[in-house]
Amino acid sequence: MKTREEKLEQIIQWAEKNPDIRAILLTSSLVNPYAPVDDFSDLDVELVFESRAAYESDNSWIRLFGEPISMIEEDDRVFEGKHAMKMVLYKDHVKVDFKLYQTTEFIQEIQKETLPEDWDVGYKVLIDKDDLTKGLKPPTYQSIMIHKPSEERFRQLLNDFWWDTTYVAKCLKRKDIFYAKFMSENILRTDYLVPLIEWYIADANNWNNITTNKHGRLFRKYLPENLWRKLEATFSGNNIEENWNALFAFADVVHELGTSLAEKLSFTYPSQHEEDIRNYLNEVRSIPYS
Repeated sequence: MKTREEKLEQIIQWAEKNPDIRAILLTSSLVNPYAPVDDFSDLDVELVFESRAAYESDNSWIRLFGEPISMIEEDDRVFEGKHAMKMVLYKDHVKVDFKLYQTTEFIQEIQKETLPEDWDVGYKVLIDKDDLTKGLKPPTYQSIMIHKPSEERFRQLLNDFWWDTTYVAKCLKRKDIFYAKFMSENILRTDYLVPLIEWYIADANNWNNITTNKHGRLFRKYLPENLWRKLEATFSGNNIEENWNALFAFADVVHELGTSLAEKLSFTYPSQHEEDIRNYLNEVRSIPYS
């Protein structure tokens, strides 16, 4: 994206001439070989100041790179005193996440035994006026890789999934669509289905440095078409009957993925628990409710 590249060059030129700035790093997807990049990808820029206080309190410097239409500011209390953030969406559609470090804070992060996750996903040093990054370890990318679960973690996820399907069923019977959607999308999908799919994909690739990016962005790249269609069936609108069908689609795909993984990893799948909960779901669905 030409506009994004031009904006990054503006930031670099400004920083080179600004004695308050001692270093700049580019991080996240644009320097992560495992991340998908497109025209909507953000600029994640880390600015290291001799003193950042003036740049936190006065936002006039942000307008040097274009006209902001929206901004979120977070001070260092959010990040345990490590840095501050200013996330800016410009009128030209480029979003820049500025991370503001003090040199002392930056050096403390560099000296840690383990590379902080923000850097472990990839970084590129754009400016370093004082060799601050000399001791910066290379990224391992392990923080974004899918790791094999323990049997305890596997068992807990499946137990919790089947337990929480009962909340969706009760909500649907009550026609409480808000709570039903919260449980199905925030809990069943995000907490249980997404990690289960990640494990399934990683196992199919021999757990060999595999990532599907945030919240399943790369699922379709790795899944066979027939399984993808089954996953699509777990999405639903506001119709109650449609949500019932989606709930059982959740159950079917979790059964398929869970039993497959249990066999491959020599884990025990909770078959009786599933059977008991399925009976409960069917019974609740058939109960007349006014």
